Amino acid sequence: MRRIFIVAFALFLGVFQAHSQQVDKAKKLLDEVYNKMVAYNNIYIDFKYNLDNIAENINQETKGNVTIAKNKYLLNYLGATKIYDGHKTYTIVPENEEVTIEKNTNDDNAITPSKMLTFYKKGYKYKWDIQQNVRGRKIQYVELKPQKANTDVKQILLGIDIQTKHIYNLIEIGKNGTKTTITVNTFKTNQPISNNIFKFDREKYKKDGYTISEL
Repeated sequence: MRRIFIVAFALFLGVFQAHSQQVDKAKKLLDEVYNKMVAYNNIYIDFKYNLDNIAENINQETKGNVTIAKNKYLLNYLGATKIYDGHKTYTIVPENEEVTIEKNTNDDNAITPSKMLTFYKKGYKYKWDIQQNVRGRKIQYVELKPQKANTDVKQILLGIDIQTKHIYNLIEIGKNGTKTTITVNTFKTNQPISNNIFKFDREKYKKDGYTISEL
C-alpha cells in the first residue's frame, strides 16, 4: 500500500511539474511579446474580423484597421471610427451622423486595442497550446481562460509568430458557442503619424451637423 501511494504521489508530482513548466513557458512567451510591442512608438494593424455562431446561423466577415500608440488608439471598423485619447472614447458613425462620447470605463473583460498587449496580465490562467505552420510561419498558440466564472468568454487562443514575437491572431470562444477571430493581415511599426490623430475635433463634427451625445 505504501508503495502504491509513493508511485501515485510521484505521478501526481510529475504532472504538476509538467503543468507548471507549461504555464511558465506560456507566460514567458506572452511577456516577450509584450516587451517587444511596448518598445514601439506606435503600431498599425490591418486586420480581418470573423464572427461565427453555427447555432444561430451567423457568419460575419469584415476588415478593419487600428493605430495604437501606448494606451491611445484609432480604430476603423464596421463603417465607424473609434478614437480613444487615454481618457474618453469617441465613436463616430458617419452613416447616422452621430458621435457618442464615453468616459474611461474599467471593464476587465473587454479586450480593447489599447489592452491587447496587457489583458493577459490580470484575470487569466495560461496554458501552452498547439503550434501551427501558416505559410511557412511557425505560429505558437497560448490558451487563456478567465479566472472569473461570471464572464461570457470560455477561452481565448492567442497565436504568436515565434520568429517575430508579433501577434498573428486572436480567437475568442464564448460560452454561447460564438467564435470571434481577429487575424492580422498587415503589421507596421513606428509609422509617421500626426500629433492630432487621437484628438476629437468637436467643432468640426458640430459644424457638419453631427449629433453629439455623452454617456
